[in-house]
Amino acid sequence: MSRPVLMATMLAGMGALHFVSPRPFDGLIPRALPGPARAWTYGSGVAELAVAGLLAVPGTRRAGGRAAQVLFLAVWPGNFYHAYRARNASPRTRAITWARLPLQVPMIAAAGRIAAGR
Repeated sequence: MSRPVLMATMLAGMGALHFVSPRPFDGLIPRALPGPARAWTYGSGVAELAVAGLLAVPGTRRAGGRAAQVLFLAVWPGNFYHAYRARNASPRTRAITWARLPLQVPMIAAAGRIAAGR
């Protein structure tokens, strides 16, 4: 499976999960954002599905790579917020939430390679 198709598949799956099981995603939404967390959860799900669609179509793949970079940067504060909120959780939960943060760096880089047509 090519990098763009793999990324599109992952984003489509996560985007769909925002609608099938939104509750875990609600907890990632920083309280400082206006409005209900659920609206942000659904909005980010729509964004992930839209980016997946761009990545899946060869003619829009480069734009999809750029959009994926923006998306990954946009959700990083939510992942940081989740890790911060888990500071008193079990060691396993803390490890998972903090490990997600640096894992976004290679995802952003991979999206950049897609955007560059590589």
